[in-house]
Amino acid sequence: MGHLVNLLQLQTTLFFSNSPTCSSIALKPHTFEYLKANVLTSKCKAFGGGEMDALPHLQTLRKFPREELVAKVVLVRFDSTLLLREQGEEQRFQPNALFTIKYLHQSGAKVVLVSDWSVKTNPRLFVAQSVAEFLSSLLEYKVVPVQCISQNVVSKREGFEKGDILLLENLSAFRGEVANCSKFSQALSSGVDIFVNDYFSRSHKILASTCGVTRFCYANLAGFHFEESLSQLRRATESNTKPHVAIIGGGNLFDKAAALHSLTSRCDGLVFVGMMSFQIMHALGLPVPLNLVEHGVLKEALDIVQVAHIRNVQILYPKDFWCKNDHLPKQLEIFRAHRILDGWVPVDIGPASFVEMKFMLSRCKKVTWIGPVKFRTSNCTKGDSELAQMLNQLSQSNCNITVVGNKACEAMVKESNFTFNFTMIKDASVVWEFLKGRKLPGVMALDRAYPFDIDWSDAYSDPAQPLVVDIGSGNGMFLLGMAKTRKYLNFLGLEINKKLVKRCLDSVHWRGIRNGYFIATNATSTFRSIISSYPGKLVLVSIQVGIATLCLFST
Repeated sequence: MGHLVNLLQLQTTLFFSNSPTCSSIALKPHTFEYLKANVLTSKCKAFGGGEMDALPHLQTLRKFPREELVAKVVLVRFDSTLLLREQGEEQRFQPNALFTIKYLHQSGAKVVLVSDWSVKTNPRLFVAQSVAEFLSSLLEYKVVPVQCISQNVVSKREGFEKGDILLLENLSAFRGEVANCSKFSQALSSGVDIFVNDYFSRSHKILASTCGVTRFCYANLAGFHFEESLSQLRRATESNTKPHVAIIGGGNLFDKAAALHSLTSRCDGLVFVGMMSFQIMHALGLPVPLNLVEHGVLKEALDIVQVAHIRNVQILYPKDFWCKNDHLPKQLEIFRAHRILDGWVPVDIGPASFVEMKFMLSRCKKVTWIGPVKFRTSNCTKGDSELAQMLNQLSQSNCNITVVGNKACEAMVKESNFTFNFTMIKDASVVWEFLKGRKLPGVMALDRAYPFDIDWSDAYSDPAQPLVVDIGSGNGMFLLGMAKTRKYLNFLGLEINKKLVKRCLDSVHWRGIRNGYFIATNATSTFRSIISSYPGKLVLVSIQVGIATLCLFST
């Protein structure tokens, strides 16, 4: 039951043919010394994919009534790694981020931009003035820097006398940003009507500029880039396309164990190409140099392998590696995975490993690549490029390709002229956190939207009639009685209990009522998105608070 203020402010198993050189494993129960099947079975259920449905439907800028933006002060949290990079570096990801700002300005909103930046983002941009000039050239509007947070030199509305769009101070200079300080959030959102979040790459973090400010704005929306990135995350984690194989690079298995369980529960095969491959090999009892084994991750690695065994998920690990010796810096040698000599360290996977991988992937309908292939930076090996070329060829055979992480995305952009055929998510941290089953704070802080389009002409005989909304309509008796006696009004009941709503809709049908309708929803979060699409006028909102009923007349 929502409060008044909140409302107003509103497995198909995959069997691969075994090639004679294939180092994928046929798992045997006796490989595992102490793990119990019943414990692992419960883990399979825990990571069975239910957490993937946790992404809520958000109120987006795309569907927000454009007329409500006129003369409103709109705070936009933009991603500096997208908009402030040197020209050419982020062009594929820029259009939606730029369109968010341009759309708001063209809709008559007073746009205030805020972000964090450093010399790492762009060496030429550090002070706010240079950032404002750079954004002005991108947006083709005059962006002016103002000091509204630290010194309250000028109010946000007064600042628009100097330019088209305002830019606040660099958030990197304020501790309250990463601490999600309430006072800082309030100062940041002072004078702001609507908040638009377009900073998806840090949606797994709790920041004042993405979470804290939402408490002080009457509408909190997802920008065009945020909306598209969220859609890509949904597509990347869907498991309806089979066979599905995940290529997993990078290291730190201990921190990613929960995410790997999730991948095991939804994929038909796992290909380990990064440092984690040694942890899997170690768990299988294969000889691995001790300096390549992460301390304290054996149990987690054994868990993953055992879950894969229970679910008949094939695991592929590298057969050979390109290795480097610090005493012979110009020399590279190929070693078999279990025969790496002392003094040599892997920098990339070897050619035989790619042959095996190509054989395995050739049968897939979906491939997810997350994490770098290489172990160390080396200009002499091209593991990322070779994998990108392989996936590019697969995409031309109607294979669904998802690429996650900066290095993986960079490799795909270099090797393909048709990157729009792929689902690409640059920040792997967001995906890893989501795969762990955790909710993303930056997503959860935004307003919810009703996930379905409502056909008002089907709900009412005359959808142009004034609308009365009953929030918390319960068994619907009050609303049905009103609808029967006041034919000149339309009545809408919003109730979170689906069973009650079904009964109410049955009553509407049986009684032949054409000016009454019910929707099962949490009205606290979806009220605005539902009402915004109604073609007529909203005249009354009735809210049940405890034993009292509050009636609010629309202005």
